[in-house]
Amino acid sequence: MLVGTAVGLVAGISSILLVNATIRPDVVIAVVIAVPSAVGMLLILFSGRRWVTALGAFILAIAPGWFGVLVVIQVVHGA
Repeated sequence: MLVGTAVGLVAGISSILLVNATIRPDVVIAVVIAVPSAVGMLLILFSGRRWVTALGAFILAIAPGWFGVLVVIQVVHGA
């Protein structure tokens, strides 16, 4: 899960650098939190093998890292 959080941090930073479009903050938060959480929970719940459970935990851990980057960016920009 620690690696998943680190990947979430890197994904958040890279998405900020690559995407220049104006997007509503509530939509971004919903996508950043909902998509990895839903996919990770589904993988954990319906896994039949250990590696699928580990993959689900990895994907689930991406959301807090990515969200943390978005929060820090909003704080730095004074929003």
